[in-house]
Amino acid sequence: MTNHTLRKQCNLLPGSLITGKWNKNPYQIKEELGYGANGIVYLAESNYGKVALKLSDDYSSISSEMNILKSFSKVQGHSLGPSFFEADDWLKNGRPLPFYVMEYIRGEGYLAFIEKKGESWVGVLMLQLLSSLGALHKQGWAFGDLKPENLIVTIPAYKIRCIDVGGTTLFGRSIKEFTEFFDRGYWGMGSRKADQQYDLFAVAMIIINSFYPKRFSKKGDGYTQLNELIKQKRGLHPYSKVLDGAMRGQYHSADEMRNDLLNVLNREHERKKVQTNLTSQSKKNKNSTSQTRSMRKRKGKKGRGVLETLILAIFVSILYVLYVYSQFL
Repeated sequence: MTNHTLRKQCNLLPGSLITGKWNKNPYQIKEELGYGANGIVYLAESNYGKVALKLSDDYSSISSEMNILKSFSKVQGHSLGPSFFEADDWLKNGRPLPFYVMEYIRGEGYLAFIEKKGESWVGVLMLQLLSSLGALHKQGWAFGDLKPENLIVTIPAYKIRCIDVGGTTLFGRSIKEFTEFFDRGYWGMGSRKADQQYDLFAVAMIIINSFYPKRFSKKGDGYTQLNELIKQKRGLHPYSKVLDGAMRGQYHSADEMRNDLLNVLNREHERKKVQTNLTSQSKKNKNSTSQTRSMRKRKGKKGRGVLETLILAIFVSILYVLYVYSQFL
C-alpha cells in the first residue's frame, strides 16, 4: 500500500535539499529508492557520504523502525540490516515531517544475483542469512517480512543484507507485515505469531523461490504441494531434508538449520569433487587410449612403408637381372 498523501507532499526531485530541524545536517536528494505505506526512501548525499533517507508522516511507525535498526546495531559481528545514523524532523511548509538516516547498501537484488551468478550461490547466501538471523533472534526479534525483495547482495563482497526492517516484530507478538508466499500461515503450516520458526519457514521459501522465480499460489494442502514441487526440481533435491525441517517447524534455532545446511553443502562439494576427478581420469584414459592407437597407426604405416620399399627393390632387382640375362642371348 502506498501513502499517496505523503507522496503529494514530498515529491522530491533530484537536487532537492532537506535540512534537519534539530541537528541541522543537510541532505541533497539524488533519487527515490522506494516507497510504501509508511514512508518514502531516498538516496541522498550527506556528511556521511551516500545514505538512504526515509521520510514519513507517521511518528509511531518510524520510531519503531529506528528502534529496530538500533537493536540491529547491538548485534556484534552481524549486519543484516542497514546501520542507523540519525533521526530528525524536516519542516515542510511549516509542518514537521520525521525522517531517519541509515546506511545506503549498494548491491544487486537477491533473485537477480542468483539468475546471473547461478544456483550454486543459493546455499552460500542462505548460510549468511541464517547466521545473521540467529544473532537477531537472540535479541528477541523475528524479522517477519523476509523475502527476496528485501534482500540485497553487496558487490564485490557478496554479502547478503536487508534493506527493509518494517516487518521486524518482537517474539510473541503478531507479525506486523508479511508476504503470502513466504508466510507459513498462508500455507496452513503455522500461526502468524513472531518466533524463530516463522523466519526459518521464510528461509525455506526463499530457497524454493530461487529455483521457482515465478511464484505459485496455494492449491489444496500446502505441505503436500510444496513437497511435490521440491521433487520436481533436481536442484532442490540436496536441500529436501532441510526444507522439510523448516517447513514443519522442527528447527529450534537458526544455528541448527544452518548446521544442517552446511552439512548439505559439504556433501555436495565432496560429490562434485569426486565427479570432477572421475571425469578428469576418464579424459586422461581416453587421451591415453587415443595416443596408443595413434602410435600403433604410425608404427603400422611405418611397417607397411618398409615392406613396400623392400618389395619394390626386389621387383626392380628381378627386372635388372632379366635385362642383363637377355643381353647374353
